[in-house]
Amino acid sequence: MKTLLIDAPGKFSFGEKPIPGVSPGEVLLRIRRLGFCGSDLSTFRGGNPLVSYPRIPGHEIAATIEVVSEGVPASFKIGQAVTVMPYTTCGKCSSCRQKRHNACRHNQTLGVQQDGAFTDFIVTPWEKLVPAEGLDLQKLALVEPLAVGFHAVTRGRVTASDVVVVFGCGMIGLGAIAAAGLHRKAVVVAVDIEDTKLAVARKAGATHVINSRTENLHERLRSLTDGHGPDVAIEAVGNPATFTAAVDEVGFAGRVVYIGYAKAPVSYETKFFVMKELDILGSRNSTPEDFRDVIAMLSSGRYPVADTITRTVPFADAGDALAAWSANPGEITKIHVEL
Repeated sequence: MKTLLIDAPGKFSFGEKPIPGVSPGEVLLRIRRLGFCGSDLSTFRGGNPLVSYPRIPGHEIAATIEVVSEGVPASFKIGQAVTVMPYTTCGKCSSCRQKRHNACRHNQTLGVQQDGAFTDFIVTPWEKLVPAEGLDLQKLALVEPLAVGFHAVTRGRVTASDVVVVFGCGMIGLGAIAAAGLHRKAVVVAVDIEDTKLAVARKAGATHVINSRTENLHERLRSLTDGHGPDVAIEAVGNPATFTAAVDEVGFAGRVVYIGYAKAPVSYETKFFVMKELDILGSRNSTPEDFRDVIAMLSSGRYPVADTITRTVPFADAGDALAAWSANPGEITKIHVEL
């Protein structure tokens, strides 16, 4: 079966490997559609500290069940369309003992710490399957990245009475915007430097948008919140400037949620941590509950799927599409690959 490999920063190749065998409790999945994640882009650009090379990327999965082994529940059928929770859990670390399996210390995400799904077939334990009756392959491949944004909103304890600012309108930021706006009915302010991405953010649930390249971020946020600042700030860029802006702009007694990894050390005015009595939270991966909430939203038809997917390419063009994204990251929200 064919594979896409990121061999080293800036380099990719196509290869072949055998179809994997299936053990009891596992299923063989035929991969039908994949999304490139921001972590795949970081791997290609040499900025992902969790990756060793070569690596098969890919964990935003739409697949059909090819083989069902002994021990798999009868509810899973050959030919059934599913997506996959691409994380592992050890069950023993401090996160797992607190039932926060998404933050497992020893997690091995597909396409990051272990080879991923950019290949014809993968094997996975049946417990990682997420069926979603009625969702087409295009929507199935969007569930995991949107769920990461949904989890950040859960971490921020967002309610309908909150004003939420989301820094970054890439795929993860759009998930946070949709979770806060469409799902929890909060007032959402989307911040980006690309007007095209802000236009998609409006469709995804943003009440207001701010182009921080052309507008004064601080003044706009103050005017939108009667001078108080947002109740919740969610950072989905991974930039030192937005890391500090989240703390600077959030209101007193606010919540700050970080999804992105900053690409350089971050210097803070730490007095705001204390003066504002902030809750500063990390958000990692997602949970089965987040997957279910995303599936419900996608099933409702409220989320702008077509506006989110910038390009769809065949597998043979996947490497070139990743390289093009690396060259012009601001122009791409999501690339899907059809197998």
